[in-house]
Amino acid sequence: MIQRRTALKTIAAGAATIVTTGPLTHGLSQTPSMPQLLKGNVRHSVCKWCYKHQSLEELAQAAQRIGLEAIDLVNVDDYPTLDKYGLKAAITWGVPGGITNGLNRVENHDAIIAYFEETLPLAAKGGSPNVICFSGNRDGMDDEQGLENCAIALKRIAPLAEKHGVTVIMELLNSKRNHPDYMCDHTSWGVELCDRVGSDRFKLLYDIYHMQIMEGDVIDTIREFHPYFAHYHTGGVPGRNEIDETQELNYPAIIQAIVDTGYKGYIAQEFIPAKQDALGSLEQAIRICDV
Repeated sequence: MIQRRTALKTIAAGAATIVTTGPLTHGLSQTPSMPQLLKGNVRHSVCKWCYKHQSLEELAQAAQRIGLEAIDLVNVDDYPTLDKYGLKAAITWGVPGGITNGLNRVENHDAIIAYFEETLPLAAKGGSPNVICFSGNRDGMDDEQGLENCAIALKRIAPLAEKHGVTVIMELLNSKRNHPDYMCDHTSWGVELCDRVGSDRFKLLYDIYHMQIMEGDVIDTIREFHPYFAHYHTGGVPGRNEIDETQELNYPAIIQAIVDTGYKGYIAQEFIPAKQDALGSLEQAIRICDV
């Protein structure tokens, strides 16, 4: 009976632990896999680019152990590695021009549309629900002209997305601290673009970190505009580091607000780990967001 009580206390303590405390080898925690401890209300993902010291294989191993379902911002060549660990590509990327040279310039349209013509069927086959695009920078262009130009291209892309059952998403980014001059930097602009395109296969990536910097009012914005949001990213404000007590956002409340909308897509961690145990920070973030 004493041994049984001790064992139960040990299990309870392990379930309550947020940061992995086991030994680390090559950045991977060696504690047993415990994905069953997640509540199942959130489909967790993580952005690969934030873990530059881990290979995709290492990150996929950690994601599988922690209980994630997907990895964000990978290209089609990465699908086999994710398949190996039972993971999906929550977002596929690789669009020509990247963040700065996007759809708001007519001269960029043909190359970007050609990319989607090639990538959308591959994403559908690989089980990736979203392919990302960007507005591009203003570079002297007014926002109305940018809306018009983006809508022209997206109306050409939308029928392809509808055919293949993949959503094209444009990311909302802050132009104040990280992406100066980026055009799609307010929810209202992105929502207007969605309305002009008029397809359920074009929506927004609501990045909580970026929109906290530009607008605040995160929870009410999610409640009001959630039909326009196909994906969510996290990040600590200020600094874009861990989403723990060092930053200003109440992530459990934010994630609960997302869940309450009936959202069934992925929520991806996109903070840059400041701590030495980067994958321990990832596991901590998953526990914080697992409402």
